[in-house]
Amino acid sequence: MKKSARALAALLVAGLTLTACSSGDSTSGSGGGSTDAAAPGAQALDQAGGVTIVEFWHSMTGKNADVLTGLVDQFNAAHQGKIQIKAEFQGKYDELVAKYKASVQQKGTPALVQVYDIGTRFMIDSKQTVPAQAFADKDGYSLDDLDPNIRNYYSVGGKLAAMPFNSSMPVLYLNTDAFKEAGLDPAKPPTTLAELGDLAQKLTKKDANGQTVRYGFGAAIYGWFVEQLLAESGTMYCDQDNGRSNKAGKAVFDSAQGARIVQWWADLVKNGYAANTGRVTDDAQAAFKSGTVAMHLESTGVLRGYTEAAKFTVGTAAFPKVTASDQGGPVIGGASLWISGPGHSDAEKRAAWEFEKFLTSPEQQAAWHTGTGYFPVNRKSLDDPKDKEWVAKYPQFQTAIDQLKATKPAPATAGCLLGVMPQARKGVETAIEQTIKGSKTAQQALTDAAKELQPAIDSYNSSVG
Repeated sequence: MKKSARALAALLVAGLTLTACSSGDSTSGSGGGSTDAAAPGAQALDQAGGVTIVEFWHSMTGKNADVLTGLVDQFNAAHQGKIQIKAEFQGKYDELVAKYKASVQQKGTPALVQVYDIGTRFMIDSKQTVPAQAFADKDGYSLDDLDPNIRNYYSVGGKLAAMPFNSSMPVLYLNTDAFKEAGLDPAKPPTTLAELGDLAQKLTKKDANGQTVRYGFGAAIYGWFVEQLLAESGTMYCDQDNGRSNKAGKAVFDSAQGARIVQWWADLVKNGYAANTGRVTDDAQAAFKSGTVAMHLESTGVLRGYTEAAKFTVGTAAFPKVTASDQGGPVIGGASLWISGPGHSDAEKRAAWEFEKFLTSPEQQAAWHTGTGYFPVNRKSLDDPKDKEWVAKYPQFQTAIDQLKATKPAPATAGCLLGVMPQARKGVETAIEQTIKGSKTAQQALTDAAKELQPAIDSYNSSVG
């Protein structure tokens, strides 16, 4: 049943100020998608005649954009006279989603769009897309080569809602030179928060005047890291199995485990062993690259840049667990590709699917991985000779490979599927700041954040039915 115009308008404004990077898949077995979720077969292109143009919106910049352009050009050359992909940069992820929402209202959506993980719930609820699973089922196309955790992340009721494309993972970055200077072995990195805190104290260095010249630890005040640590401990971020068994109606990050994580972070800062660079990611990254932070939480997406910019040897380790007995794992980040349904011809939909298959093939994902540092979504890419050569050159990336292989797909490691996830993350960031300042305990700050978020959750859920 189609949404009323009023309901759709509410959907587009109900707290969907998407701004960052976390997760999603959902509630029903439908896999999400448009009200006309039928996937056209290969004959759609044969019947079209002429060149089918696919407008493709993306958010890649710099080196990533160069690699994507090369892949687009390669696909277009192979399908000359039949398909033309027109890749169009639409700004950062949140800017792209804002433009997409406007395009829905104007009934002028692009045929293919790259949306970051935190936008997954909105894309499902928008009813504007044809699920990737529908195309795979139509063709008998196997999705088994997709990494299980990455596939789990974008699956809804066991069905793939969107095609994964650029995936990243969090790791612990190490200044190995600082470790050696402090008499520590970088080959024995911390595996738990307690161990990380202990090493942070040993790695913190002061000058003759008592001024700190190197902090043992530092990371941006970024809610994503709390989400990761909760997932590592197997703890849910929102109810209904992280929004996987049914639509999430409440944030539960204010659990005892959540408070433990935030209090740990705040105590490190207050005791002078962790730098407080605020919420700006660039500032936290700069602190690590300059050597003023010895251990640092960040995405694999910055690995290549770190190794090229730092004047010390950069090491990596698995993202820490809260306690040694934790059985969870990290949540992937990045973005996926969505094929639009309403307002688009069968030929456009089919052409977009052909391009998705091309981008996620082993060879192309190997090229994407080695060219950008994003994790290959296709497991066979890691067997590609060029990919193996790249990993040998950047052995720090092996950490991410091992970490993902060791993670068992589960609701906790899939992350929370929530329509107002960006606001949830900001609320956690405020809680971290309040705890550091000492204006609230970690438990009180998180409890207040969850309470303040509830009206936004209720408004969003009521707008989408």
